[in-house]
Amino acid sequence: MADLSSFFNPTSVAIVGASATPGKIGNAVVKNILASGFQGNVYPVNPKAKDIEGLKCYKSLSEVNQPIDMAILAVPAKYSLDIAEEAGRLGIKNLIVLSAGFKEVGTEGLELEKQLVSTANRYGINMMGPNCVGVMDTIVPINATFSAAAPKKGNIAFISQSGAMLISIVDWSLSTGIGFSRVISLGNKGQLNEADFINALADDPYTDVILAYIEDVTDGQNFLEVAKGASRKKPIIIFKSGTSQAGAQAASSHTGALAGSDLAYQISFEQSGIIRARTMTELFDLAMAFSYQPIPKGRRVAVVTNAGGPGIIATDAVEHHDLTMARFSKETLDQLRAFLPAAANIYNPVDVLGDADDQRYHFALEKVLLDDNVDSVVVLVCPTALTDPLVIANTIVNLHKKYPQKPIFTSFMGGPGLEEGSKIVKSAGIPNYTFPEPAIYSLSGLTKYGQVQESLFEEDEPLDYQDVDRKAVKAVFYDVFRDGRRVLLGDETYEVAKAYGISTATIKLATTAEEALKLAEEIGYPVVLKVASPKIMHKTDVGGVLLDLDTPKKVEEGFFQIMDNVQRYLPDVLPYGVDVQKMMPQGTELIIGMTRDVQFGPMIAFGLGGIYVNLIKDVSFRLASGITAAEIQAMIAETKAYTLIKGYRGQRPVDIAAVIDVIGRVAKLVTDFPEIAEMDINPIFAYEQGLSAIDIKITIS
Repeated sequence: MADLSSFFNPTSVAIVGASATPGKIGNAVVKNILASGFQGNVYPVNPKAKDIEGLKCYKSLSEVNQPIDMAILAVPAKYSLDIAEEAGRLGIKNLIVLSAGFKEVGTEGLELEKQLVSTANRYGINMMGPNCVGVMDTIVPINATFSAAAPKKGNIAFISQSGAMLISIVDWSLSTGIGFSRVISLGNKGQLNEADFINALADDPYTDVILAYIEDVTDGQNFLEVAKGASRKKPIIIFKSGTSQAGAQAASSHTGALAGSDLAYQISFEQSGIIRARTMTELFDLAMAFSYQPIPKGRRVAVVTNAGGPGIIATDAVEHHDLTMARFSKETLDQLRAFLPAAANIYNPVDVLGDADDQRYHFALEKVLLDDNVDSVVVLVCPTALTDPLVIANTIVNLHKKYPQKPIFTSFMGGPGLEEGSKIVKSAGIPNYTFPEPAIYSLSGLTKYGQVQESLFEEDEPLDYQDVDRKAVKAVFYDVFRDGRRVLLGDETYEVAKAYGISTATIKLATTAEEALKLAEEIGYPVVLKVASPKIMHKTDVGGVLLDLDTPKKVEEGFFQIMDNVQRYLPDVLPYGVDVQKMMPQGTELIIGMTRDVQFGPMIAFGLGGIYVNLIKDVSFRLASGITAAEIQAMIAETKAYTLIKGYRGQRPVDIAAVIDVIGRVAKLVTDFPEIAEMDINPIFAYEQGLSAIDIKITIS
């Protein structure tokens, strides 16, 4: 990864394209740097000016004749290559290209951007942009952007792929009290991208939370590796836009049809410990929570309220966000019962009633904070005629200082009457929300991160298999390519599965009825006959499958029957023949599949199999690369199929170890062979001992 230490802490900055004309970007950047309190040297560069904003102006970078840590380009795109070349010769190691006119404008701009990146790489320059807003750092401090506003100092770093979003958020933050350590504009991500900055911020002592708005990821595998390492150190919260299904590719397999365009991002975020926000509001709600509150030790939430309705709303939200309502100890219940009015609810949620004063709030809140069965607390305040929001707010703040190990969230539910109270709790670092739901959502993000931390530090080695035969698979693929096909036939998928230790019902190709009889004798009755054609994906729809054939006569007649059926339904399709397969006893029907994402590589699917897979959609996914047994176990447990696997209504459990093993082997296969575009094993029969793949589809590219 790039070393960005001097990028974030320059001692001298040159602005190429600096301008004395107000309203120009080159002028705004110079003014912002000076106004930010930057203590280093600032060198405006413009061959047509003598001085800008009271600073001597230079005709070129070379004329500065002093060490320059960073050059900022605010010139038309066509001049960028010559300036980058000059910067490289002078040993300048950091470049911010604000200029637009690169790949965002089309092919010509893309070529220009490639040349710019090539120049930067050749000289070992760290380059941000092009087409970006720049960078703000409240620690140095420096504001090397053309934003009209500068952020307050804080412990949140914000990375944005959208310049307009960045400028808007900085302006908005001034009215909310949110402060930033660093604000980073990615622009076109020609060289430096989100992974580079996340990696740098992971070790930044001034940043406690990393936020990002992204539209895509540049290098999926690198992003995963960096994000997983960074998540061990501090929370990463990302809002990924562009989540619609419109971008999903057409797919011929069940797995491909079930995998939407956004699924790979969701899986990658979960496996790397990233907390995902679905809206910008959620992004900053979570940011406030992580900035000020400790990570709860568990999922048990206590709610203290002065109104019943909001308490019920909060309770519903707790369950909806995978949290649990805490069950108080007998001691806590006895104390609440003794102190609170008889009409109060002492069970969770604790309702201290509408006439509650600060003493009642203080007693109830302190007792639930002291309860070992409580991991976090949400306090709701409604504006009754007897409510004193200032006193209650101070009570909450004092108790938070007294018991800082448990997070407290508040919801002062109202407008002007509660405004001063909400300001008090927010200024003390207690996140406050107008309604309970966002408070619970933010708390769930905090809780989830605590659970993710445990899994990220678990020492679980990726699965690997030494008993595989890669040469055999290569030979099969070579024959398929030579035949001009992308879809493997049944006997070919059998050879591939066998080479990777995937237990499969024996299957052989017969081109004549005589061959079918011979193969049936070798395999052993009963057998299944299936039409063999890469153009027929759903064989049963054309009468291309016959089951449980237990005599030579049935096999012979079945061969001709299948060929006749195909001729009738698909007269233009010429089958390769008929597959003869061993008829296996019925087992629990599962599906194991793979679809390949352009950014993150192969995704493994698992769920209930058979003909209802697309209807029920009981499928979970994981990224295949580096998959562990624990991740496979978790993937299985997410599905309804897990209930059947464990044993349901008197049925004996199936061999889960064998299921984990075959998923791992499929992951190994599709990782070893990137030419596998899609793969389905549906169904795979799972038994008390072992399993057997019945129908395998493999598409290569």
